[in-house]
Amino acid sequence: MKFLPGLALVALSLTLAACGKTDDGAKPSGDPIAAVAPPAGTSWSETVAQTPDGYYLMGNPSAKLKLVEYGSYTCSHCRDFSTEASAEIRKIVDSGKMSYEFRSFVRDPIDITTSLLAACGGKDVFYPLTEQFFENQGAMFDKAQALGDDRYKALMSAPPAQRFGQLAQALGLVDFAKQRGISEDQAKQCLADTAAAEKLAKGVEDATTQYQIEGTPTFILNGSVVPDTANWAKLQPQLKAAGI
Repeated sequence: MKFLPGLALVALSLTLAACGKTDDGAKPSGDPIAAVAPPAGTSWSETVAQTPDGYYLMGNPSAKLKLVEYGSYTCSHCRDFSTEASAEIRKIVDSGKMSYEFRSFVRDPIDITTSLLAACGGKDVFYPLTEQFFENQGAMFDKAQALGDDRYKALMSAPPAQRFGQLAQALGLVDFAKQRGISEDQAKQCLADTAAAEKLAKGVEDATTQYQIEGTPTFILNGSVVPDTANWAKLQPQLKAAGI
């Protein structure tokens, strides 16, 4: 199925501007980093907090290494990375040496729809839902392909507050979320949140300006792009070199 390029189909009459903000993380020294125990009765990988920017940070907020992934729910390389690396990242996060953030880099309306649903349940279910949406990517694509161009264009012509909800229903994503603890009413409310959709689009504009992101996944370690790295086989040695 053909998609219009970029965010054209969002059609929310957005005015996007880059904030020019930079992360303040210190560059990794390469020295071995000591493990940090989590608060009693908890694990760092289950410690998730919402950041001031609205993202979800997993792990020790004071960790020496801060890893950010800009990824897309419609990106096959991001799906592969999730499959290969999610468990490994949790192990590292559990050491207290590194925190991790997944930031949605939306590329098309299906991406926006999935991103809205992934964040719908809040911090406690965001990462499990993210992994499950990646696992569902193939089935979602099959349903999208079955829609055909005419049906897809009709969905995209709906008013902004209805557009992503109708697309989610057509792709089976509302039922998918319901089976994972998101009520139908809650899902509909999240999908009708045009301000949240605008924020996702603005996040893409800001990240592109700040980091010159050209593809997904892109990894940021302590505020700097990890160059030529789009899979776990290349990222893992970089983390080891940084001291984990």
